[in-house]
Amino acid sequence: MKRHLNTLFVTTQGAWLAKEGEAAVIKVNGKVLLRVPIHLLEGIVAFGAVTVSPFLMAHCAKNGVGICFLTEKGRFLARVEGPVSGNVLLRRTQYRWADDQARATELARAFVIAKVANCRLVLQRGARDYPGQAALLRDAAGTLSARLEQLGKGCGELDEIRGIEGDAARTYFGVFDKLITVEDLNLQFTGRSRRPPLDAVNALLSFVYTLLLHDVRSALEAVGLDPQVGFLHRDRPGRPSLALDLMEELRPVLADRLVLSLINRRQVRPKGFTRGETGGVVMDEETRKTVLVAYQERKKEELRHPFLDERCSIGAIPHIQALLLARNFRGDLDGYPPYFAR
Repeated sequence: MKRHLNTLFVTTQGAWLAKEGEAAVIKVNGKVLLRVPIHLLEGIVAFGAVTVSPFLMAHCAKNGVGICFLTEKGRFLARVEGPVSGNVLLRRTQYRWADDQARATELARAFVIAKVANCRLVLQRGARDYPGQAALLRDAAGTLSARLEQLGKGCGELDEIRGIEGDAARTYFGVFDKLITVEDLNLQFTGRSRRPPLDAVNALLSFVYTLLLHDVRSALEAVGLDPQVGFLHRDRPGRPSLALDLMEELRPVLADRLVLSLINRRQVRPKGFTRGETGGVVMDEETRKTVLVAYQERKKEELRHPFLDERCSIGAIPHIQALLLARNFRGDLDGYPPYFAR
C-alpha cells in the first residue's frame, strides 16, 4: 500500500520552484518562502504564473512526483510526469477490458452504483441534520434508491448506465441547495454549471473536483494503470477517462461534503468570489488558499475502509481504490469493490 503523502499547492504568482539538494524550494523575488523534502511529496500543483526549474522537473519525474500546471482560476493546462510505470501486462489487460463490452459495462455499473449510493448517503445525512428540508431530501434519496434498483437488476448497454447516472445526478443536484444552510443570495445553488461555473457554489465544486482528479490520476499512475483509458467515460484525446471513472464514486463524499462544510461553516464568504467578463464566477486567492488548506486537512482525517476493514486516511482512499482496481485486472479479485461511504 502506498503511504499517503502530501500535495504541494503553489498559488503565489511569480513564484519560482527549484531543486536544492533533495528538497523543492519556493522563492519569490529571490526570497525563500518554503523548503520541502521531495520524498515527502506525492505531487506539486502550480496555479497561474508559477515557474518550475527543469532540474526540479527531472528530479520529480525520476521519483514519481507529478507536477500539474493549472491556470490561476484552476483550469487544467498540462502535467509533467516521468516514464510510464507498472507492469505492461497490467495495462494490456486494461486495454482489452476497455474493448470488451461486457467487462466495460460491468465496471461502469460498479462506478455508477457507488456514486449513486454515496449521493444518497449525502442526502440522507442532510435529511437527518436539517429537519426543515427532510421531506424533500428523503424524496430525492428515495428516487436514488430506485435508480440503484435499476442498476442492480443489470443493464445491458453502457448508454443505459450513463442515462441512469445522468438522471441520478439531476435528482441529486436538484436538491443540493437544500443542504446549504447559509441564507445568502450570493451562495445560492440553482443547478450544476461548468465551463464556466455561473455561481460561487459551482466555482467551489469545480475547483475541488479538479483537486480530486489530480489525486485520482496520480493514484492510478502509481499502481501502473493508464488514466486515459476508461470504461464509463468515452475515450477522448487528452481526457483522463479512467481517472474520471474512479472519481465518480468519490465525488459526493470527498468533494461535495467538503464544499458544503466550507459554506455552512462560513469558511468561505460571498466577497471571495467575483464574476468575470464571460459571466463565469471565480474565487480570489485568499478563498482559494482556504479551500486548499481545508482539502489537505480533510485528507488527513481517518476512517475505516469498508472493504479492507482497516483504518486509513481519507487521502489514501484514491490510492486504495486504484490498487483494488489493479488487483481486479490481475485476477486477484473476482470483481472491483467500489467505495461505499458509511
